[in-house]
Amino acid sequence: MELWKLGIKAAREGLEKGDFTSRDLVEAIIARRNEADTKIGAYLTFDEEQALALADANPKAVPIAVKDLINVTGQPCTCGSKILKGYISPYDATVIRNMKARGFIPAGRVNMDEFAMGSSTENSALGVTRNPFDLERVPGGSSGGSAAAVGGELCYAALGTDTGGSIRQPASFCNCVGVKPSYGRVSRFGVTAFASSLDQVGPLAKSVEDAAILLGAIAGHDEMDGTTPKDPVPDYAALLAGASLKGVRIGVVKEYAGIAGLDPEVKRITDEAIAKCTAAGAEIVEVSLPHAEYAMAVYYIIAPAEASANLARFDGVRYGHRSERSNDVFSLYTRSRAEGFGPEVKRRIIMGTYVLSSGYYDAYYGRAQKVRTLIRCDFEEAFSKVDAILTPCAPTPAFKLGELQDPLTMYLNDLFTIPSSLAGVCAASVPAGFTAARPDRPALPVGVQFICASFAESKLLQISKAFEEAMK
Repeated sequence: MELWKLGIKAAREGLEKGDFTSRDLVEAIIARRNEADTKIGAYLTFDEEQALALADANPKAVPIAVKDLINVTGQPCTCGSKILKGYISPYDATVIRNMKARGFIPAGRVNMDEFAMGSSTENSALGVTRNPFDLERVPGGSSGGSAAAVGGELCYAALGTDTGGSIRQPASFCNCVGVKPSYGRVSRFGVTAFASSLDQVGPLAKSVEDAAILLGAIAGHDEMDGTTPKDPVPDYAALLAGASLKGVRIGVVKEYAGIAGLDPEVKRITDEAIAKCTAAGAEIVEVSLPHAEYAMAVYYIIAPAEASANLARFDGVRYGHRSERSNDVFSLYTRSRAEGFGPEVKRRIIMGTYVLSSGYYDAYYGRAQKVRTLIRCDFEEAFSKVDAILTPCAPTPAFKLGELQDPLTMYLNDLFTIPSSLAGVCAASVPAGFTAARPDRPALPVGVQFICASFAESKLLQISKAFEEAMK
């Protein structure tokens, strides 16, 4: 049996029957990684000895790949950056503790854009990750390693993080399911912060049911994260039974009609997804998000501002890279950061520091927060009329490595994912088909995005599951 082809549900069923053990699953992934990951480059490190020891201690656990900004005891946590070279985590993030307690073990750390800043994983300082469906193309970002590992069947599932689309866009590019939970649904303790009012940990998996199982394992209240509510976490997987689109009201956004930059094949696949929903019994309702056009500008004020504050701690003093060219405290700070951070991280730190500076705070950061509130209100109004909103996930399929050199063009990859991130609601990317092959481009996967209200993950997963079934 080629165990590496399994998803979470099938792996758990085999473990319960005694068909194989957790060690067998880990060994299968190690063998698969040695065979295929030399071309894809999803993994940064894989502590085989630790993974096998955890498997032996938990013979019915499923191994899961982990994005390289989540702390795991005894493992490096580089965030795809040179500035954290040599850092070994002394503790487990809450999501890792929850995973271990609920039948999963961390096995292998996967690549990412440096400090989760990017849409292609090209910003990683530690290596290139390629799309498993076309090795000349990007896997998306910033959770590109997670998506490539799932899409390339190099793991059973993976954890990623999503700040402005960093789970959903790579999931679309790599033909897997990616879920961004509501803000506060999953603890961020032990997850290296990019933008603290936006960051969320979520699953990338081979099916909606697998994503539901993994989300249920990591979600919940945490005393170390004050944004997590004490409400119990539903059994997301159990609630998928009988999932149907009959009578479900699905919103399509008026402002997205005829939007510039949308690849014709992505539009075709999105339109076909809407037709599939209608055929399965859903009611399509036009909704308005009038402030969505400002979401990109708002995001690129708020996220860099929070990054500027969060990344101030990486100063060459306590851990990570320390410049050998420093001769006083000031040069230690400046040179360590200049040598350790990559161009995109520096760009966002500078931008964020500027909008927070005296004289500009109210004009930029303060105003952006006010518009963010209007965007959140737009979603609340829309969800008073519909159960979910359906949009494209990314405006294009995966693009070629090195193709997008202009930062502004790269930022537009998150055009459809950023508004829901600012609103703090939950969203998922679900595979919806492949583009038509053409001389300059092979057939490439495309996902559509479903968005539901805050803490409506049960509904989001049920609708996503019903759509997944309708696509078969």
